[in-house]
Amino acid sequence: MMADSTLILGEFKRTIDDRFRLSIPTELTEKLDLQDGNAVLVKERPGCLSLWRADAWKSQLESNMQVIESKLRANRIAARSTQLQKLGRLLSTRHRDVVIAGRGRLVIPEGFREFISAEPGGDALVVGAAVCIEIWRVDAWRECLDEQIPTFADLLEQLVQ
Repeated sequence: MMADSTLILGEFKRTIDDRFRLSIPTELTEKLDLQDGNAVLVKERPGCLSLWRADAWKSQLESNMQVIESKLRANRIAARSTQLQKLGRLLSTRHRDVVIAGRGRLVIPEGFREFISAEPGGDALVVGAAVCIEIWRVDAWRECLDEQIPTFADLLEQLVQ
């Protein structure tokens, strides 16, 4: 879903203002190559939101939904209604179109604020995650790092092989 082969990297501490706006660093938004500021905000994992280019995100989602709808029409997954309901619930709440306004400002939508426990005047970490931008609740980011840093060398070795 990347615009090109440039990795989006960096870690920036930001404060959420009283209107739930968060400043996304230019260093990251330029690499994401947002067209007209249009993006999709996604509930990624507890305490983390991810920001994607709208066209890339929607293209991938539409492709996946076409496969599922095709299987549903062919009666190949009708017996899996519990899974379909779960997917529908998650799709209904998981992502939302957003606009990155002037000075890289993102308004964190209601529902997404609660997901990362965003509070006016509170801090968040904006992190380049290679293919997208992530917005982390500070304690959730620390937990993620504590878990994943020990595997860094192995991960790097796997990706360069």
